[in-house]
Amino acid sequence: MKVIPVPCLSDNYAYVLVDETAKKVYAVDPVEPEKVLPVVESTKLDFAAILTTHHHPDHSAGNTKIFNTVPNLEVYGGESRIPNMTRELKDGDTFTLGSLKVRSLKTLGHTTSSICYYIEGSDDRIVFTGDTLFVGGCGRLFEGSPADMHESLNVKLAALPKDTKVYAGHEYTRSNLKFALSVDGDNEALKAKALKCEQLECTMPSTIAEELATNPFMRTDPVKVLGAIRRLKDRF
Repeated sequence: MKVIPVPCLSDNYAYVLVDETAKKVYAVDPVEPEKVLPVVESTKLDFAAILTTHHHPDHSAGNTKIFNTVPNLEVYGGESRIPNMTRELKDGDTFTLGSLKVRSLKTLGHTTSSICYYIEGSDDRIVFTGDTLFVGGCGRLFEGSPADMHESLNVKLAALPKDTKVYAGHEYTRSNLKFALSVDGDNEALKAKALKCEQLECTMPSTIAEELATNPFMRTDPVKVLGAIRRLKDRF
């Protein structure tokens, strides 16, 4: 299993997921087909599915062009607002993509359409988190509450194996960690993470363990604290 980040728009990431065992390839949030399709084609493997994390156009707007270009393509998503969706997922649904095992996590807070995709290969574990979990941060609460986001981050995602690699939907890491240091400045793990990420052009992936140690939204309890920190971040 191999993940290729594809920078899109100003700060988005699409991802190309390569299943070398099954000789198939999948795309996550391929918002700019003109950037994603050449990466897919370079693998010389069968393009089999799109995984859409949520309905916002900066994640889903490429679905239609790709769906109309690639025959027999499956499009996974969390609700009817996902363009060209062929399979709607509920919380906890499990399915296979080639040799890979996938579990969908309905992660409310950012939107009601948000799905995180937890994927296990033969020797690796990854999760695509869209705009729910960022490196050092979380998404804005457009269609959900602090309680929704708390459950998504600190119940569902926090329960994943700690070595699970996290691939988020945007390169917001430096600004997120700057804010995190403003509210958790004595955190030595956070200081080290911020220093490391300053040297990186692409800060993906993180891990669940790193986020539990450094992300202020995964270090808050009770729920009202997460809400207060989210409001601070909105004004930061």
